[in-house]
Amino acid sequence: MISTPLDIEDVLILQPQIFEDDRGFFFESYNQRKFQETTGLDLSFVQDNHSKSSKGVLRGLHFQREPMGQGKLVRVLLGEIFDVAVDIRPGSKSFGKWVSAVLSADNKKQLWIPNGFAHGFLTLSETAELSYKTTQFYSAESEGCLQWNDPDVNIKWPLAAQPLLSNKDRDGVSLNQLLN
Repeated sequence: MISTPLDIEDVLILQPQIFEDDRGFFFESYNQRKFQETTGLDLSFVQDNHSKSSKGVLRGLHFQREPMGQGKLVRVLLGEIFDVAVDIRPGSKSFGKWVSAVLSADNKKQLWIPNGFAHGFLTLSETAELSYKTTQFYSAESEGCLQWNDPDVNIKWPLAAQPLLSNKDRDGVSLNQLLN
């Protein structure tokens, strides 16, 4: 496994070792020991989630407040997404900044998003299925949503048209509202 920090160094792209031949491929999608050795992080994942979205669906930017904050390890099983993490840690030198990666079933890359980040993605392919591990259980009471199009964050989404949003995602709060 290769770990590469993005512009916000706490967010990592993980590339597993892939064994391919004329029959197909094999790789370890998760190995606790290799994850720890590669990232230096000693974490426990407590929940696996699976989602399916159609082209143009934008989900996020989701997070959970403390004490239920979640780290996420995201990978794509089918299709392709534009995945985004926004630093919402008060006092962080990168507060309000974002990083992105294209994750796909073909490139098999994974994105590590630490606790203290809002997470969202845009489906680029006709359909995309994601699987992601979390370091904390889901808590509706702790759930929050940052505006996907907050001008203070200014994410450069690769949009061809207006995205398809849930009501929750449409009603996200601004970065400034998070501070109050």
